[in-house]
Amino acid sequence: MIEFYPQIKQAHVGFVLLSGGLFALRGLLLLAGQRWANARPIRWLSYTIDTGLLTAALMLLVALKLNPFVVPWLAVKLVLLVVYVVLGYIALKRARGWPRVAWYAAALACFGFMYTVARAHHPLGLFAEWLA
Repeated sequence: MIEFYPQIKQAHVGFVLLSGGLFALRGLLLLAGQRWANARPIRWLSYTIDTGLLTAALMLLVALKLNPFVVPWLAVKLVLLVVYVVLGYIALKRARGWPRVAWYAAALACFGFMYTVARAHHPLGLFAEWLA
């Protein structure tokens, strides 16, 4: 499977951008009062993108023979993923009024930091150069 690494990585990065972009768009639409951002077709699109993202991530782990519980930056990324999903769920489904803005901003910040951890291959992400 390693011979397909470039294609799998490209798919993974593409799904990350699609997933994050769709979340950002849905959050903005909900903040603007557009309830159709949580309509069934939009939710299913999100599920489809996230399934492709997870599949590509698992394929990368297998191809590179990486254990996310042993590699520190992957462990941090996995924890951040869970936090991001919880924050995003609260922002899109549970929160109402001004608290929704805070949950949404927290989810976006978590997504952004997770992205920097992945780019830097370091648990501190963008802070790695400043704090190390």
